[in-house]
Amino acid sequence: MAELSYEQARDELQKIVATLESGNIGLEESLQLWERGEELAAICQAWLDGARAKLESAKKIEGLD
Repeated sequence: MAELSYEQARDELQKIVATLESGNIGLEESLQLWERGEELAAICQAWLDGARAKLESAKKIEGLD
């Protein structure tokens, strides 16, 4: 699977959350969606961590730290 952008992962995660909240699916499918949601949340967190690191690095270079 190609790496997802932050926006793609976030959008898919939002759809999964909405599906899970609807309560209209069985336990097995819910578990599969939950696992996929965990993967997507990790992807989003990695993007956010990377952005935070870049901002911190830029602040140090600019002497804003």
